[in-house]
Amino acid sequence: MSERSWWPAPAKLNLFLHVIGRLPDGYHELQTVFQLLDRCDRIGLGVRTDGRIERLAGPPGVAPEQDLAVRAARALQRHTGVALGADIEVVKQIPAGGGLGGGSSDAATVLLGLNALWGTGLGLPELARLGIALGADVPVFVLGRSAWGEGRGERLSALELPARSFLVIHPGVAVSTAEVFQAPELTRNSPVITIRAFSEGRAGNVCEPVVRARYPEVAEALDWLDAQIDAHGAPIRARMTGTGACLFASFERAEDAERLAARVPDRWSSFVAHGLNRSPLHAMLGMQS
Repeated sequence: MSERSWWPAPAKLNLFLHVIGRLPDGYHELQTVFQLLDRCDRIGLGVRTDGRIERLAGPPGVAPEQDLAVRAARALQRHTGVALGADIEVVKQIPAGGGLGGGSSDAATVLLGLNALWGTGLGLPELARLGIALGADVPVFVLGRSAWGEGRGERLSALELPARSFLVIHPGVAVSTAEVFQAPELTRNSPVITIRAFSEGRAGNVCEPVVRARYPEVAEALDWLDAQIDAHGAPIRARMTGTGACLFASFERAEDAERLAARVPDRWSSFVAHGLNRSPLHAMLGMQS
């Protein structure tokens, strides 16, 4: 077994999500803001000299050939022709299937980590192009910045977002992204908005009504969180991230998020995370992102 180094893979929130149409390839055209979080999976990477890609540990119930971390390593190996291989260990802290981008972030961390360990020397744009073939959220984690996203989410402009703390709740169900985007009732003609409109609060998540109707557990958690917020007169609303199932509320003070987290019913899991403008992975690599 190779000696492993450990690399962070941060979560993200979609602070809003609009679908403004369809692209020629059939995918939906989006507008969104990606907020990176300090909640991270941990990726162990070790270099092998035999060219094999082996996953030593990974998410429960996910076969190695379906694991985005393994697929990312193989994509980088094929693209560069490198003769080296890797041992990969994925330690999950980000809930799977919750709209927090955990699998995509794991893939991005493998791309950046092995690019450094293998000495393949690819730049961020080329790594992002490899990433988009793995998943629409991979490029934002390759970029390593909170960002305004358009297209499939791969056209990115870095943003400096205000410091916030977030209470994130997972209501214990997995939402199918494909089901949400195929739903006939999904709004697909949201008007194009500007960053200024987003900052003024004129944006939402068009996937939320679809998920509310189809997943009562998500609706119940959203209603509970909104009721807690209303009881304290806070000018914020609960919101779902991506296609769910996770939802969140944002706070200026971490102690307010922690106070509400203590009241989350035991039937749901939750955590408090803090917003980041720069990925800890880029800080570890000493990259200017």
